[in-house]
Amino acid sequence: MSELAKTYEPGAVEAKWYDYWLQHGCFTADPSRVSAQRPAYSIVIPPPNVTGVLTLGHVLNNTIQDILSRRARMQGKEVLWLPGTDHAGIATQNVVEKTLRKEGAMKHRDDLGREALVAKIWEWKEKYGGIIIQQLKKLGASCDWSRERFTMDPEYSKCVSRVFVDLYKKGLIYRGKRMVNWCPASLTALSDEEVEMKPQNGFMYHFKVEVAEAPGTWLTIATTRPETIPGDTAVAVNPKDPRYTHLIGKHVKRPLPVQIPDEQKLIPIVGDDHVDFEFGTGVLKVTPAHDKADFEIGLRHKLPVVDVMNPDGTMNALAGESLVGLDRFEARKVAAEKLRELEVLEKEEPYQNNVGFSERAGVPIEPRLSEQWFLKYPSVAEAKACVADGKMKFFPERWAKVYDHWLEGIQDWCISRQLWWGHRIPVWYRGDEIHCDITAPEGDGWKQDSDVLDTWFSSWLWPFATMGWPEKTDTLAKFYPTTDLVTGPDIIFFWVARMIMAGYEWMGDLPFKNVYFTGIIRDKQGRKMSKSLGNSPDPLDLIAKYGADALRFGVMRSAPLGADILFDEKNVELGRNFCTKLWNATRFRQMQGGASEGEIRPDLLTSDDRWILARLSDAIGDVSTSLDEYRFSDATSTLYRFFWNEFCDWYLEACKAVFFHSGDEARKANTLAVIDFVLAHTLRIFHPFLPFITEEIWNSLGFNSDLPANQGGDTIMTAPWPKAFGAEELAYFGLDEVADRFANAKYEVVNLGRGLRRDFNIASSKRVRFVLRPNGELAPHDIEVLRILLNAEPLDVLADYAAPKGTPVALTPLGELLLPLEGLIDVTAERERLAKELAKVEQELAKVRAKLADPNFAGKVPAKVLDEHRQRETDWAEKHAQLTKMREALGAA
Repeated sequence: MSELAKTYEPGAVEAKWYDYWLQHGCFTADPSRVSAQRPAYSIVIPPPNVTGVLTLGHVLNNTIQDILSRRARMQGKEVLWLPGTDHAGIATQNVVEKTLRKEGAMKHRDDLGREALVAKIWEWKEKYGGIIIQQLKKLGASCDWSRERFTMDPEYSKCVSRVFVDLYKKGLIYRGKRMVNWCPASLTALSDEEVEMKPQNGFMYHFKVEVAEAPGTWLTIATTRPETIPGDTAVAVNPKDPRYTHLIGKHVKRPLPVQIPDEQKLIPIVGDDHVDFEFGTGVLKVTPAHDKADFEIGLRHKLPVVDVMNPDGTMNALAGESLVGLDRFEARKVAAEKLRELEVLEKEEPYQNNVGFSERAGVPIEPRLSEQWFLKYPSVAEAKACVADGKMKFFPERWAKVYDHWLEGIQDWCISRQLWWGHRIPVWYRGDEIHCDITAPEGDGWKQDSDVLDTWFSSWLWPFATMGWPEKTDTLAKFYPTTDLVTGPDIIFFWVARMIMAGYEWMGDLPFKNVYFTGIIRDKQGRKMSKSLGNSPDPLDLIAKYGADALRFGVMRSAPLGADILFDEKNVELGRNFCTKLWNATRFRQMQGGASEGEIRPDLLTSDDRWILARLSDAIGDVSTSLDEYRFSDATSTLYRFFWNEFCDWYLEACKAVFFHSGDEARKANTLAVIDFVLAHTLRIFHPFLPFITEEIWNSLGFNSDLPANQGGDTIMTAPWPKAFGAEELAYFGLDEVADRFANAKYEVVNLGRGLRRDFNIASSKRVRFVLRPNGELAPHDIEVLRILLNAEPLDVLADYAAPKGTPVALTPLGELLLPLEGLIDVTAERERLAKELAKVEQELAKVRAKLADPNFAGKVPAKVLDEHRQRETDWAEKHAQLTKMREALGAA
């Protein structure tokens, strides 16, 4: 047993043990060790962006994965926690391009060219790509780093190409010109899942157009986007709308771009059921090149498509002389002003609508007609059924309905991106010839498709492409399907659903058995944490300040199953205090000396010993059940309650009766054995949550010394996961209801005695006389425990004690507990205080009773309000009775 330092310094301890775990291969999975006796447990990390840095969201997600992995190791499983990073096409290319522009190395990507820019991105990746991996190690993540993967690794890239070719040959991948979501900042198409809808405050512009065939007849149109009027190729009305039916087939004069009035562009009035009678004026401008619904109307009526916008969101020459070159939002203002000058702008009103934003670039997207590659999703039926029939379980279960609903209305996936960083589409063209294969065609004149694949097209293969697929590797054979997936619900469609489809399509089985969806971390005001709001602390700063264990424990304690987490640094501080409590309790044990992990003699167990052993068994069972059900915050609450309240505040205090006042060496040795037994079990159930401090204490107390190397001898990581006591252990220790009831009765005496102190404002640190009139025999040891816990000096046990009149008394399970007040308080001052407090209570009680007696109140308010007032009456009445009793105890009239 090596002596612990006076204070716990997490920095040094964490660095020491993480190096030890790495050097001894503690995280390395070996498929050859998997057997019926040593089953596999596997989990793949949701790959963070290669240029990312650790956030509190990563802390939450990866701490949960680490808890699951570490516990599985202690359960005797062969654990593979497979790590890696994602190339994050749009995000990474944006970061690098922005840096290069800032450095003056380029103004536009075309200045460098594809090959040079991709080389720069690889340089960036090599320099900054490993940062988040190192930060995860600081957190204590026990990943098998020997298997770290990157979605642009050569072997992984081959998997991506192989999948594309397979789907193309199956007829599930096709190329077509369609309206897509376009990001003007990243200059690429986006899938629907990459568009985030946000409420925006703008204006609704009402402008009028004249019917060409009926001069003087005007139609009013409402739009939020006057800058797209030059792209209008029709106006539409509902054919069932009696206001406009007679105008169908006629034309209107399009006001923009401004031309000679007599030559103003004429566009047709069409009838289409899509037009909403109620929205705006019932007349819709149709701009097929700039709105998905308008594009569909255009197809139905064979309308021309006029694109008035450049890919970067500026207006092109077709928008007219007054708008060309302007940014789309500036063009909106100018277009409105032009309408005003033409005297056709009737009004503009403030208007809020939902606008789609590029998730990565953070700018409003543009609907844009573009030729792209699309995928008809494979294995949809299997992916749907596995969740519906319970083969795969979601935690919380409510996400299963969301998942099922999405699959019901699934749309083809736009998989091509107009980027240079990513997996290039394995298709080559030569004239009318098309070649799709994992290798380039032979011969001259072939040109590869310039687009790359959506980042998610590579990450949907993550569970098996990281394990050597398409080869039938031992890793795949032993660790696929994986056991758990921990992820955020915001990527249930981006990633989770697609991985399930991919698993069935290429592995013939689901990719994981359980999916745990974390909540979103928010600040105390409920806002989502972000750099822009400045409300997201740096996890590394928190680790430096409090320690990794403290951060892990603090975050997990406030993370209920699937619910959002309101982050408060005080929870991390609480985690640090908890580590300190664990450290100090261990030091208290060391200071008592004696042999480590001695044999427990049941005949020498006190009621307190039996009580803490029973509480330990309950805690082990509760923590195990909570982890089985993915209720991590419940597990941490159990650990906190058991160790801080039951073990430290009650049991260790009770032990002082043995250590300092009994003189019984045999009983002292037995008590030390109980403490060691409890600590050895407690450290093991703590380990997945607090890996560093538990490893340090485990070794310092010598709990590893007599254990086999692979069962806790080398590291607590391999110590067996404890089990709640069975019937044999319960009988051996004598853990029955009688022993438990007596110990609880003692602690009830203490609680009631402390309540007497509080009633009369007597500090808990002050030693005072208590008298117990017992209702039965009490052993000297139990009396001494009561004295210590009550902080009594003395505790007199007197069956015939005649208390002075007015002495406060509490009725306890072990008899009457009295607190003689003589010399403790100023009786006169206390009487005055109680009289004032009693007067306030009587006033409140009278008010609530008057309300309840008033039929106008009682007969009209909702039942909930009435119940609240009745409860208030009960509370005030109880307070009144308590104060009256206290006054009587002081001899008041």
